[in-house]
Amino acid sequence: MVGLLVPHAVLVGLGLLSLLVVAGAQLVSPQLIRFVIDEGLVAGNGAQLATPLLLLVLAAALAGVFGYIQGYLAERVSQDVAFDLRNRLFARIESLSFSYHDRAQTGQLMTRLTSDVEQVRAFLGQGVLQLLSAAVLLVGSLVILFLENWRLALVTVLTVPSMAVVLGRFVRRVRPLFGEVQARLGTLNTVLQENLVGVRVVQAFAREPYEAQRYERTNALLLSANVKTVRGLAASFPLIWFISNLGIAAVVWIGGLEIIGGDLSYGQLAAFMRYLSLLMMPLMMLGMITGQLARAVVSADRIFEILDATSDIRDAADAIVLPPVVGRVAFEGVSFRYAGAERDTLSDVSFVAEPGQTVAIMGQTGSGKSSIINLIPRFYDPVAGRVTIDGHDVRQVTLESLRRQIGIVLQDTTLMSGTLRDNIAYGRPDASDADIEAAARAAQAHDFIAAFPQGYQTLVGERGVGLSGGQRQRIAIARALLLDPRILILDDSTSAVDAETEYQLQQALDALMRGRTAFVIAQRISTVRDADLILLIDEGRIVARGTHDELLRDSALYGEILDSQFGRAEVTP
Repeated sequence: MVGLLVPHAVLVGLGLLSLLVVAGAQLVSPQLIRFVIDEGLVAGNGAQLATPLLLLVLAAALAGVFGYIQGYLAERVSQDVAFDLRNRLFARIESLSFSYHDRAQTGQLMTRLTSDVEQVRAFLGQGVLQLLSAAVLLVGSLVILFLENWRLALVTVLTVPSMAVVLGRFVRRVRPLFGEVQARLGTLNTVLQENLVGVRVVQAFAREPYEAQRYERTNALLLSANVKTVRGLAASFPLIWFISNLGIAAVVWIGGLEIIGGDLSYGQLAAFMRYLSLLMMPLMMLGMITGQLARAVVSADRIFEILDATSDIRDAADAIVLPPVVGRVAFEGVSFRYAGAERDTLSDVSFVAEPGQTVAIMGQTGSGKSSIINLIPRFYDPVAGRVTIDGHDVRQVTLESLRRQIGIVLQDTTLMSGTLRDNIAYGRPDASDADIEAAARAAQAHDFIAAFPQGYQTLVGERGVGLSGGQRQRIAIARALLLDPRILILDDSTSAVDAETEYQLQQALDALMRGRTAFVIAQRISTVRDADLILLIDEGRIVARGTHDELLRDSALYGEILDSQFGRAEVTP
């Protein structure tokens, strides 16, 4: 965690300098008090009061000014660190592969970006400087105490080991509790995120009471974890106060006897008591700091778990930039298995899609259709075999150069908050208005966009709220087409449009797919009829391939799928 401060070394150095000035002012003040008491009050000499009192005011002013500077710099550095840390975390999460996100919970990731970063920020902003301040005051006070009166200092030091034992037990007890709190908070955020995203499903099935109870149960677990942490805090600090007060009582008793015996002055005892408070204050600070440190260490572990995570899908060390492609895609003995799965999703899949061909992929749910198209842009890597584009293994080219030449419309249409124009130009932010409009016209989206009062500057809500399913899908298609890709991937891209829009959209897609290699997960009979090659997938294997007429003649399974999806009347030539 301390390494995060290195880029801000100048501000940290100024903060440390301010800390030393504050500590120096605090350490010199007891000597001024001793002089006022012994040389002024006890001696009855009022003339001796002015100078030390003026110096006391000056020391207080210095401590106040530099304390403000120290606090400001500490907070400024901590905010800068949090800014850097959030950016690094977000960039890392965005770069991690699909397989990582398949396993990760969104709520846990959100907690690490927010609550965990805040815990680290709080420690770096105050805890580090407080720790250093405590160390300076502790060492300075001990040295001066032994110089002033080694016997009283020895009595004081005898209480330190027992306080250290209490602090050590406290840290060992609360650190796992802090880890439990952060984990429970992540789980709570997961439930919250699921309900916010799926609120329509919840209400449609009248499951509000169930979800409220589920949230309440998860919230109760978080409360229980927090209460256990508070109990650990509450049990430790009173004991530390008790031990420190025993030390103070012993010093007052022995110091009083020395004053009576003439071996100690009133001013020396007052100064000693002040140094004793300066000694006890860091020890109490250490109690609070160790709690803060334990919490921050747990959060830092969770943060660096993400920062240190390696993506399954990344550029090879010798990866090259994929040159402009013609669009020949080949699967050569490809097998694939999702992380944690017990069997392969795809087994020994081989086929070639020639440039300009439209390849329809058909199969029952769970047969592996989506897995095939996910391997082309390297969302996942095969466990055996290879996928090539124009003879280049997709694992040997850079991800950016690969994915910029592939247009994708996924089944789960996702739009970002912003304008319609921004969503269409998401893959090509520098596209001209004319190009954006041309892509929208091709996707049959221009007419409904133009009907909005703000046109292409119309703001859409989160996930495209405010648009119909068909409208969102046409925006997504326009977004893909704006890239002018040589390879198109359409995953059920016309499933959410009505019959008239489907016809118009299919006409546009037919023209746009001409000259491009297109992969379409077939959910429409028109796609099946017009495809140059149909791949029939069953349990991860290609069990039949050919044109519509060929498969209708030769494959009984193909006929069964057509019957179940489209009806015999629709597919009979």
